[in-house]
Amino acid sequence: MTAQTGSPSVGPHRNAAGVGLVIVMAAGSVVVWLVSPIAWLWIASRMTDSSQPSLGPYLLVLVGMALTAVVVGKFLGIVNRTHMRVTGRISDKREHATWNRSMRGERRSTTDRGVLEQVMAISVSCALVLFGIWFFVFAGSSLPS
Repeated sequence: MTAQTGSPSVGPHRNAAGVGLVIVMAAGSVVVWLVSPIAWLWIASRMTDSSQPSLGPYLLVLVGMALTAVVVGKFLGIVNRTHMRVTGRISDKREHATWNRSMRGERRSTTDRGVLEQVMAISVSCALVLFGIWFFVFAGSSLPS
């Protein structure tokens, strides 16, 4: 145990593994926001020959992106728990759900959620900024001149 944090010390090999797992989480977030939509749009575009497709390709894109997000999200949750285990941040103490706690009990939450929350918040922020740049700078106006 380290004197400052009270958590077990983490060796350099665990730090390297932790960094690698954070990189995997960042790559997974790129898959959710960039690779999945492009891939499903490409698949749907191959299903139709006209510029006015029926409802089928649109539903394929919608359902495909949702299912891909669920699968990648589950995978990222597994990677996050592995990261917490490798870096020594996971606790074996059983936590009660917030709604199942006493109103007079401890008010502070002590649950460590890992780094996935921060990775996803950063990736969503980057996606929104990049979308805004594309929309306002590169997309051009659809309004008549």
